[in-house]
Amino acid sequence: MKSKKLLNILTVALCVMLLVFGNRIASLGTPLQNAGATTVSEEMKVVSIIDPAYEDTLYAEYPDARSESIVLFEGEFTKGYKKGTVETAVQRVDSLYAIEMRQVEVGDKVVVYRNPDPQIDVDYMFAEFNRVPILFVFAGLFALFLLIFGRWQGFKTLVSLVLTIASIFLVFIPAVLRHGNVYVWSIITCIYIIFMTLLIVIGWTRKSAAAIIGCISGVLTCGIIVLICDISLHLTGLVDEDALYLLMLDPEHPISIKAVVFAAIIIGAVGAVMDVAMDIASALSEIRAQVPDISTMQMVKSGFAIGRDIIGTMANTLILAYIGSSLSVTLLLVAGNPSLLYLFNTEMIVVELLQAIAGSFGMMMTIPLTSFVCGVLYTDKKADTE
Repeated sequence: MKSKKLLNILTVALCVMLLVFGNRIASLGTPLQNAGATTVSEEMKVVSIIDPAYEDTLYAEYPDARSESIVLFEGEFTKGYKKGTVETAVQRVDSLYAIEMRQVEVGDKVVVYRNPDPQIDVDYMFAEFNRVPILFVFAGLFALFLLIFGRWQGFKTLVSLVLTIASIFLVFIPAVLRHGNVYVWSIITCIYIIFMTLLIVIGWTRKSAAAIIGCISGVLTCGIIVLICDISLHLTGLVDEDALYLLMLDPEHPISIKAVVFAAIIIGAVGAVMDVAMDIASALSEIRAQVPDISTMQMVKSGFAIGRDIIGTMANTLILAYIGSSLSVTLLLVAGNPSLLYLFNTEMIVVELLQAIAGSFGMMMTIPLTSFVCGVLYTDKKADTE
């Protein structure tokens, strides 16, 4: 038992080292022209409301120019070198929005940045309410329940989850924002997530080997389907206004938004593919434990039977997840043009459907290969003896 825990610790250390190395490699490129050009945000707690209708004072000479409400308040910085100091800030609430933003109140925790508007003689501007502390509370509760129910396995799951998020934000995103090849970095990130998660959660076993091989085959299949559809469907990558903003970051050397679509699809599918591979590898491992003399072909047939049941629900899960993520825009498109022919030819909807289709293809390829690898590895008598 101690040797297994030591091996887990060494595996985590190796994964962290790879993450640090990947971050350094990702940071070698040239940053985008406008990447990081925004003002640094700071945390503040509202201590007093100076003027809840500051627009009356600001636009006293031009009453017809008022199109927003402006709240002038004082806030105390809660972090950084300015911690404890009090500064004035303004919150601009545009009246043209359909839903009016709530005005700040005493005690609110907010995020502010340096005021870029020279017409308002105040140092700081309200950006957003500080929602991170509440999110940390729920994340902490999730981690606590995971540890209570999962114990040591839950702890390993939590570690793998943290490293997965870190690989996206510390390696993949910095690489893309420094003109890295999006296709290459997305595949590297997916392979890292697969190896790291399965080796930490399962360990260096035949079960993890089978699941890793099945996962990689599924992700590569998903990527090939996306590349084929990219050409045949004449995709541009402009699925929403965010893609346009991404192009405008560096107009002279823009990010390939078609590659970003590719990355979004395979990174989104890797979780489902890994889930399928893990389900089959784990189920067949239990079968092997209960029926030691099971043959390779019987093992493979069992894997196919289990996989057919899994794919029936997982395909629906992918479709519903991707359509649900873009439900507001889908409703808007249908309201503007109820024609289904137009709707299913809109690039945004096409990409959402492509995500589900490519992910389902990846899962279907994962099932037979994982089953076959399990059949070979689990029935290897020589490996059992060793």
